[in-house]
Amino acid sequence: MTACIVGWAHTPFGKQDAESVESLIVRVTNEALEHAGVEAGDVDEIVLGHYNAGFSQQDFTASLVLQADDALRFKPTTRVENACATGSAAVHTAMKSIEAKQARVVLVVGVEQMTRTPPADIGRYLLKASYLPEDGDTPAGFAGVFGQIAAAYFQRHGDQSDALAMIAAKNHKNGVSNPYAQMRKDLGVEFCRQESEKNPYVAGPLKRTDCSLVSDGAAAVVLADVETALKMNRAIAFRAASHVQDFLPMSKRDILKFDGCAEAWRRALAQAGVTLDHLSFVETHDCFTIAELLEYEAMGLAPEGRGAVAIKEGWTQKDGRLPVNPSGGLKAKGHPIGATGVSMHALTAMQLAGEAGDMQIPAATLGGIFNMGGAAVANYVSILERLR
Repeated sequence: MTACIVGWAHTPFGKQDAESVESLIVRVTNEALEHAGVEAGDVDEIVLGHYNAGFSQQDFTASLVLQADDALRFKPTTRVENACATGSAAVHTAMKSIEAKQARVVLVVGVEQMTRTPPADIGRYLLKASYLPEDGDTPAGFAGVFGQIAAAYFQRHGDQSDALAMIAAKNHKNGVSNPYAQMRKDLGVEFCRQESEKNPYVAGPLKRTDCSLVSDGAAAVVLADVETALKMNRAIAFRAASHVQDFLPMSKRDILKFDGCAEAWRRALAQAGVTLDHLSFVETHDCFTIAELLEYEAMGLAPEGRGAVAIKEGWTQKDGRLPVNPSGGLKAKGHPIGATGVSMHALTAMQLAGEAGDMQIPAATLGGIFNMGGAAVANYVSILERLR
């Protein structure tokens, strides 16, 4: 264990017309430092996760963090990007600086503002996270990519529409308890299962309720080395952290196996010296419901082709064998790209600190996080536990 989360901040996700990328960054920076009890001058390094790809006209955003406090001036500050795993890329980058003893305290901020962008441009910007020579003309953008994945899964393993509806309904039910979630409404399985005017098909077998939300928002975490963290109010340690990058073209791999996700989980569990059964809950990357289904299999919760058993048997419900997305996941919470991975780490730390409010998993001791960029191209797993 080389780093701990000692404080965090999280804006509500959704349509934030009164905010800008800059104001969101400044807000969570100040709130996270206050929550951690850290003075701006004591921060050794700053890492910003911001995907952008055209969503913001301001594309050189690293130094916007310095707008929060003049004492942050001259701190080494870097923006990182790894598609939808940008937030976790920022967190893992910060952790490595601490591990290398180049920093004692690192501030990590993740941000995105997407809702001001016209819908046609949103689809085009998100599709940049695919392999454009093969997927650049995919109808419905990135939803179309996962629609193709869902259709291929149905062809190989049978129609899984019931399972996808149950995943969507679970996450929306959990999202009701999340004060930061964009959609806090229990939609129910029946609504998620049936095509309707309010729930039309978007791509392949995926309906609107199978797709995460376009969102604005920011989250921040403060990391410190273990020695420093143990002197502070909270110390949520990284028991393990792994990053696995896979081929970008889907044609170079069996996309229904999410091999990069599986390898990241194998490495993280081995590093932590635990099995999946030891985890109290998991926050996983449900950009589309088919992704969560595939992740059940990749993490080893269910055999290949049988991910549906995990949701149908109630294993992933909040009171089940392994609660998955007690926050409501990307499905209910929203998916501001650069903020997502940082949000996952903040929400997991809240759970382990016993500060998750109505989202709280009783007696949570170990939390798992899976955040991915593209279609299981960038794969990040963190396993966190509370030291104090």
